[in-house]
Amino acid sequence: MRKAFALPTVAIAAAAFPLLAMSSASAHEGASSYQADLGALNQSGVSGTGMVTLDGNTATVMIEASGLLAGAPHAQHFHIGAAGTCPTAADNKDGDAFLSTTEGAAAYGAIGTSLTVTGDTSPDSGLAVDRFPTAEGGSLNYERTIEVTDDVHKAFEAGTAVLVLHGVDENGSGTYDGDVKSDLDPSLPMEATAPAACGALEVAQMGAAPAGGAETGAGSTSGIEAQGAIGVGALAAVGAVAAGAVAYRRRQADQA
Repeated sequence: MRKAFALPTVAIAAAAFPLLAMSSASAHEGASSYQADLGALNQSGVSGTGMVTLDGNTATVMIEASGLLAGAPHAQHFHIGAAGTCPTAADNKDGDAFLSTTEGAAAYGAIGTSLTVTGDTSPDSGLAVDRFPTAEGGSLNYERTIEVTDDVHKAFEAGTAVLVLHGVDENGSGTYDGDVKSDLDPSLPMEATAPAACGALEVAQMGAAPAGGAETGAGSTSGIEAQGAIGVGALAAVGAVAAGAVAYRRRQADQA
């Protein structure tokens, strides 16, 4: 008889394990939040913050920055595929007046996403000056929900995604000009494409969670609470089977 009653107990326990696994997996579902604190490059004086929420490959991007060239468009991108850091003045290898985009690439990588206000957001739009935001009064407020590629998503997860804003007024003329030509497009002045601000995109504190929630922004107790509830249910079911076994034995004793 013990074997007969052991089988339902094992079956209940086995049935509970997939539920526990499902509960653990559910803690990894949902959106992830990232933040970049923008620091000035090329002595631009630019500062600001970037916030990105990734839900699958859907990214909601918010950028606030000040100290930019007023009334001018500013290219902005997610850069990927390198060290996931921002360059320093020491990366200005040719010693001219500019840290160029190319010189900074060893730190932040190539363009992964072009943060335009309309239309295409691929690297092909990296210099689509007419579709980047304009810094009215020297400030920029940007918000857009876009789709990113798998390699960009992976860069966020790997900690190698960097937010870079471009466009500096090195000579103080109030416009993009000067004799030095862009390393990206010789038809443009270097001022138009040189990086003005940079920030590594890191998991935001509001999205971080220990042991199972950090990748998704899920609360650290979401999976634990579900597992606890399942565990209690499984114990109750096992207890019910045990109580039934005792009652059965008593009936058998009475009949004897």
